[in-house]
Amino acid sequence: MKLRAQARAALGQARRGADGDRSDTTELCHVGRRRPARRSLESKMAAELVEAKNMVMSFRVSDLQMLLGYVGRSKSGLKHELVTRALQLVQFDCSPEVFKKIKELYETRYSKKVTDVVPAAPVQQPHRSPDSLAVHPSYDHGTSGPRTSLSPPNLDYPALYGKHVNGLSRIPPKIMTKPEVRLVKLPFYDVVDELLKPTELVAQNSEKLQDSPCVFVLSPRQVDLIKNSRDLHPGTKSVQVVLRICYTDTSCPQEDQYPPNIAVKVNHNYCSVPGYYPSNKPGVEPKRPCRPINLTNLMYLSSASNRVTVTWGNYGKSYSVGLYLVRQRTSSELLQRLKTIGVKHPELCKTLVREKLRLDPDSEIATTGVRVSLICPLVKMRLTVPCRAETCAHLQCFDAVFYLQMNEKKPTWTCPVCDKPAQYDQLIIDGLLSKILSECKDADEIEFLVDGSWRPITAEKERSSSPLCPILDLGI
Repeated sequence: MKLRAQARAALGQARRGADGDRSDTTELCHVGRRRPARRSLESKMAAELVEAKNMVMSFRVSDLQMLLGYVGRSKSGLKHELVTRALQLVQFDCSPEVFKKIKELYETRYSKKVTDVVPAAPVQQPHRSPDSLAVHPSYDHGTSGPRTSLSPPNLDYPALYGKHVNGLSRIPPKIMTKPEVRLVKLPFYDVVDELLKPTELVAQNSEKLQDSPCVFVLSPRQVDLIKNSRDLHPGTKSVQVVLRICYTDTSCPQEDQYPPNIAVKVNHNYCSVPGYYPSNKPGVEPKRPCRPINLTNLMYLSSASNRVTVTWGNYGKSYSVGLYLVRQRTSSELLQRLKTIGVKHPELCKTLVREKLRLDPDSEIATTGVRVSLICPLVKMRLTVPCRAETCAHLQCFDAVFYLQMNEKKPTWTCPVCDKPAQYDQLIIDGLLSKILSECKDADEIEFLVDGSWRPITAEKERSSSPLCPILDLGI
């Protein structure tokens, strides 16, 4: 009996051991299943952490200050101190909101550096899914194309997301093949910094009236430039932030052109947009001068973000907008610059006269002289600074002082003699005619002769002279 009881006890113990082994095996199986998911999550978080650090390392001082200000941390110090502070933020306190802010700053930073990227085969990334990061609601996931890994030094982060940034179109580098929109250079505005390259306005819905916002921040250097600039007149600084709008056309530099129903709001306040010129002719519609729009008075001159919203009419034509930090020049400054670099030597002007009067063998009329008026065709006063465009075929000049003043008020840049374009960078001061004006005080007209010399034309000489050959008048 004793042996039988011991056998039964041993059998029960063996059964309990087998049950324990089965439970241990089951628990190990469950743990084994959880470990791949945990490893996948850890890999995903590690990849995002590496991406965030890479993006922060490429930031400028203004980007770092904006990021640190977003989380309420100190923005003062040198760049390496800001970088260290931002990396610590990423390492120890990188919430989804912070990661989203880093992505937005990076998109803004590298939207100016679009380069052609050779399409590559999709890379298998089991640790990363397209929906693993919080993305701006306006991003279009459907057109972002194959995703590539982000590893230094070939940062391809902007290519991972869609077309629209802050409501303004931005095509990812991989599919951007067409050239950029360019704006014509404006003589009265010297570009200091380009805050936003010309970017196409994209309709977000089928409504005729569209709103396109843009958010940016000024660097401390840019803020100081504005604050320390002189006043052109009360309330207007010479260094300004301006908005320029043009057609989306890449064939040539574009002139400023407003869309229908334009309105511009800066930080919740509407900005003044140039109105229409009144028309004195019956039946002629008034014209609207399309100039850069000065946003400076409504901006935050600090490290705070500025929000600009362009309201425009969507009627089929495509428009692009750009933001620039500029220094506005006056007509007197442009005149002084022209006197410094735009004076043509008298001997070169005399050579031009001789070429104009050179005998043409195919012409039956011999030209013995060219008459040039010393009266400005713009204001009917005696010339003070004789000027013309190098592209003009005539020798007649107009006064640079009045020409620049008129274009400062209403820019047309049209020659008053031949009605052809006479841009500022094409203007020259006639050194020969300047010398003649100082020597000839009693005549309002002169005649250039074949050898390049000249003689005054007075009323008495006009009545008494009867030239054998006709005098060709190229002054008109």
